Amino acid sequence: MSNTSYPPQTAYAASFMIRKKRISIGILALILFYLSYIFISFDFYNVFREARSDNASILLSDSLSYKTHLTRDNRNNQFSLAIEGEKKGEYIDRDWPRWVSLNDNGNATVILEKNHIISFNGNEVTFSIPGYGDIIAIPSKQGVKTSLPEGEIPSFINLSKNRLNVTTPAGRMSVTKAKTTIFKYDYGWELFFFTLTSDYYGKSFSELLGDVFSSMPRADGRSHASAIFHDFWYNPMWRHGEVAWALLETILMAFLGTFGAAIFAILLAFFAAMNFAPSRILRFLLRRLFDFLRGVDGLIWTIILSRAFGPGPLTGSLAILLTDTGTFGKLFSEALENVDNKQIEGVRSTGSNSLLTNRFGVIPQIMPVLLSQVLYYMESNTRSATVIGAIVGGGIGLLLTQAIITQKDWEEVTYYIVLIILMVILMDTLSGFLRRRLIKGK
Repeated sequence: MSNTSYPPQTAYAASFMIRKKRISIGILALILFYLSYIFISFDFYNVFREARSDNASILLSDSLSYKTHLTRDNRNNQFSLAIEGEKKGEYIDRDWPRWVSLNDNGNATVILEKNHIISFNGNEVTFSIPGYGDIIAIPSKQGVKTSLPEGEIPSFINLSKNRLNVTTPAGRMSVTKAKTTIFKYDYGWELFFFTLTSDYYGKSFSELLGDVFSSMPRADGRSHASAIFHDFWYNPMWRHGEVAWALLETILMAFLGTFGAAIFAILLAFFAAMNFAPSRILRFLLRRLFDFLRGVDGLIWTIILSRAFGPGPLTGSLAILLTDTGTFGKLFSEALENVDNKQIEGVRSTGSNSLLTNRFGVIPQIMPVLLSQVLYYMESNTRSATVIGAIVGGGIGLLLTQAIITQKDWEEVTYYIVLIILMVILMDTLSGFLRRRLIKGK
């Protein structure tokens, strides 16, 4: 039996490969253990088990559609029709849509999609659903008396003594003692351009263009162009003017906080850099100050400052300024520690004082780093200002929070999110353009 001996290099390579394989298997085992721990500790099983896809579909539908409320007061048999149920969207002096027919005797017929028909006859309301039958409800002071087809009550009907809710793909009906409400869903953002009170509601783009270039003036003396802009800009439901100002306020909040921090940081960075600091104690204190400022999150600074200065965009700007001063101070001081002393000596040899030496020998070297970081954080802080604005009451973040709290204006939530995304894209494009122009010279 012969003993096989490996050369030292071959044995070392084999040992290295075995050790590398063990490390790889160990890392993989740690990752699997961590994922298993997260799955159990975060209770993923119950989260997925209790998730409701119907709520998600309703949320998505509300984000891309609007609903019209037809309401009958069961006490006086009076009907009202309003988009999203708001007074600003109520049909008053305008013809009602064709799917609602009001009779001379005070009754009404509502024709929804897929042959779903709701009929009002006196105090009785009948919902005819194809494939199921007629649901008859009679509201009174004692409650809601309901008659359903024979068989088990389906899941789309929610019934109690004082309320009847019927939810179908064609629409929804709610009956209580006081009122009967029908909700009809349609895709789109209704009244986005003009409300029902505007003379331009329902007109096509070509008709609006014809009004703009029409030689016939308006009765109030204004031009059609100014009236169209006024009715759109001051739309009471979508408030385009307020939203535009909120976006500008968010950008200004990020701009003031970012560039204010850059100004303070570049001044303090010279005293925190090892090759420029006049004393080690001052350098140590400034370094710890930078650690403290960036160690406290911007949202924490927002809450602290809002207690001190009250809510408002200025508070948000100060929160961004404090956090970014710590970050910029660290980045700029490290950039100063890596400057080329030959260029500094060249400027100093001309007889320049310390201020001119730093201006022409130091700043040009760190300018690419400075501009690159400031522009990047400006872009990032535009997103942060949205969240901060929701806390301190300023910018588009406040409007987004208000729309979410109502739990019914999800189309407005979608509108604000789209605008925030467009704002971030704009800032990203502008940041890239400035970076190319200022740093690369293109």
